[in-house]
Amino acid sequence: MENMEIERKWLVKRVPDGLDSYPVIEMEQAYLNISPTVRIRKENEAYYLTYKGIGQDDVMHEEYNLPITEEAFRHMLPKHDGRIIRKKRYVIPIREGRLKAELDIFEEPFVPLQVVEVEFGTREEAEAYEGEEWFGREVTKDPRFKNARMAVDPEVDPGVMLEGM
Repeated sequence: MENMEIERKWLVKRVPDGLDSYPVIEMEQAYLNISPTVRIRKENEAYYLTYKGIGQDDVMHEEYNLPITEEAFRHMLPKHDGRIIRKKRYVIPIREGRLKAELDIFEEPFVPLQVVEVEFGTREEAEAYEGEEWFGREVTKDPRFKNARMAVDPEVDPGVMLEGM
């Protein structure tokens, strides 16, 4: 279980005050395979190859992040499927710092999409969590909000995704 990721995901009702005071990671990511998910990602000046196994469900799945060099990232980038996803991730402490919200603000072609994820230590903790007041509709189980799907499905439209927000 040590490489299990347990997370839930929401749209953003409103961006929290003082956003510029939180750490930000500029991300560029591309998908080499969708099922299982194989992704390459640039996070500021760090580079990773990620494998996400077929999960038990939408909340819990196996994940491995392996550091790679910039050269390896640049070599694999032209081999990606679909669109490259670019976003800024703000890391915001919540619940007196016991948890962190990762607020992703997407760049084109996914503007105005904003999604927040929270990772948990246990499934029970994830199920008990009710979200913050600035969170909007939960989209954990909506496949349109999976970055891999957003990358490869040309029908994914942020305007449609945000309807009924």
